[in-house]
Amino acid sequence: MTKRVVVTGLGVIAPNGNGAQDFEAALRSGTSGIRRNEKMVEHGFGSHVAGVPQGIDDLVEKQFDEDLLRAMNSSHRFAAVAALDAWRSAGLTRPEPDGDEVDWDAGAVIGTGIGGMDTTGERVVPFTDAKKVRRIGSTAVEQVMASGVSARVSGLLALGNQVTTNSSACSTGAEAIAMGLDRIRAGKAKRMLCGGVEGESHYIWAGFDSMRVLCRTHNETPELASRPLSASAAGFVPAAGAGVLLLESEESALERGATIHAEVAGAGINCGGHRGGGSMTAPNPDGVRRCIGSALDDAGIGPSDVGAINGHLTATGADPKEVASWAAALGAAPGALPPITSTKSMIGHTLGAAGAIESIACVLMLTGGFVHPSINCEDVHPEIEAHADSIPHSVLEKPDLDVVVKAGFGFGDVNACLVFRRWQG
Repeated sequence: MTKRVVVTGLGVIAPNGNGAQDFEAALRSGTSGIRRNEKMVEHGFGSHVAGVPQGIDDLVEKQFDEDLLRAMNSSHRFAAVAALDAWRSAGLTRPEPDGDEVDWDAGAVIGTGIGGMDTTGERVVPFTDAKKVRRIGSTAVEQVMASGVSARVSGLLALGNQVTTNSSACSTGAEAIAMGLDRIRAGKAKRMLCGGVEGESHYIWAGFDSMRVLCRTHNETPELASRPLSASAAGFVPAAGAGVLLLESEESALERGATIHAEVAGAGINCGGHRGGGSMTAPNPDGVRRCIGSALDDAGIGPSDVGAINGHLTATGADPKEVASWAAALGAAPGALPPITSTKSMIGHTLGAAGAIESIACVLMLTGGFVHPSINCEDVHPEIEAHADSIPHSVLEKPDLDVVVKAGFGFGDVNACLVFRRWQG
């Protein structure tokens, strides 16, 4: 019998708030975490704004010793703090670092889109080119390798089940949750820390600026720069952070007496095959519709059961096509589309972390009975105008909210969709 999977822990490091409580407050108030980024200015970027988590140094200095801090770049720090928060919020304790016990029932799937490029750009390349390889340091490999983030978390928490890092561009965070869901459903693990992380680095963002897909029109007004669904959207705002959810079998959670925040009811993953309008940088609309449909089927629900949508919605030309795909997948005529919102309007696009941070937003909306606003889109894009009434511009109180659907669509025409449902016991 397939096991039901629930969310018992939440950990988030986001540009507009660290920790679930502060993040929820920022979501409700429509608070932007987008700021001017001096590194982007200094290095000649066309875009000068980014979403970068604040106060991280204080958080990590309270939890890790100096030796460990030296071995952790920004993605390690974000992932470690988020994972520990998720673990502790689930009522679990951090093991002693010098202990020998291993938790064979718990694992992690923590993904990243681009990985430790900050370490590569700041240390590996310049020291290698200067013929000073010894100065790179003995911890460079663990910081550069993509799986370093999940490996770091496994060491902090003595995880003994599957520990891995996935990477599927902007669908990474959502895909990681789907992978953890599958493993627990199959009875191969009791608990999985799942999510995504992306480090803070102009090296990560440079290629996107070169593509001219970053917003350049609001360098002097950063909080207005991220404009999903808007007619004046001019590209996405790059961002950093981490989101980690502790997924657990319902059986295990009930045995522990853990607080259950929501159920992960279903998931869909596919690829559009770079056909039908899909490409390395654009999704095949049929693939998007199929992915949404498969997630609903997996959850055993119909389109009419969907109470709200947390879209991918990046503030690029793909937004109108995405909304059209949601409407087609749900068979929703104008005026009948469920409330649709974009967390990226407040935090920017956190790349490999996006699906995970935005999944935490979904869980918070379910538990809090609200739909957060999508800011900066008062001028709704004309191709979305037919569904304008479905876009909340201020917090929408919705105490009867039972199902929120989250999707991520990434470079490579890869898609992931998740169905979160209020836990009914």
